[in-house]
Amino acid sequence: MLAHARRMWDTIRRPSVHYSLGFLTLGGFIMGIIFWGGFNTALEVTNTETFCIGCHEMRDNPLAELKPTIHYTNRSGVRATCPDCHVPHNWTDKIARKMQASKEVWGTIFGTINTREKFLAHRLTLAQHEWARLEANDSLECRNCHSAESMDITRQSTRAADAHQRFLFTGEQTCIDCHKGIAHELPNMSQTSMFGGPPSQMELAHSLSR
Repeated sequence: MLAHARRMWDTIRRPSVHYSLGFLTLGGFIMGIIFWGGFNTALEVTNTETFCIGCHEMRDNPLAELKPTIHYTNRSGVRATCPDCHVPHNWTDKIARKMQASKEVWGTIFGTINTREKFLAHRLTLAQHEWARLEANDSLECRNCHSAESMDITRQSTRAADAHQRFLFTGEQTCIDCHKGIAHELPNMSQTSMFGGPPSQMELAHSLSR
C-alpha cells in the first residue's frame, strides 16, 4: 500500500511526457469548474431554512417564535426565511458571515443551547450579538427586502412615518435600533440592554407596540 502511494506521488511529481500543456490547462480549467460548482452548491445548501432548522434547538426555538409573526405569514404571501435575515445576499459579505458563523458549530457540538432552558438562559447574549452585527452593517439583511427609497410613508402610521423620516432616512439610526424583537421574542429587557444599563425607549419601542 505504501509502495503504491509512493509510486503515485512520484508520477504526480514527474513532468508530463504524454500530455500537452494545452491538455493539462484544459483539464485544470475543468477541474476548477467542478470544484467551484461543488463549493457553491454546498454553500447554497447551508443557506436554506431546511439546513438552518436541521437541529432541534433552531427548529423548536427561533423558528417556533417566527411562525406567529408577519415575517412568516402575511397577506402578500412573501415569507422571510432564516438566511434572508441572518445571511447577507452579496457574495463577499455572505462568505464573511459563513466564516463568522462557523464557530457556532461548536455550540451545537457541545450542546450550548440544546434545551429550552439553556436557550432562554443564553437568549440575551445571543440577541446582543445579532443586534451588534446588524448595527455594524447598517441592517444590511433588512435592506435586502426593505428599501427606504421604495417606502410610501403616506401609508404608514403617523408614529412610523415620523420615526422613519427622523432616523432612517437621515441615516441617524438603522433598522435594528427600533425593530428589536420583530421576528423573535425579546429577552428580558427590563434588566439590561446590550450596553449594560437599563434599556432605552428606542429599544423598547417595538415590544411596547406589539
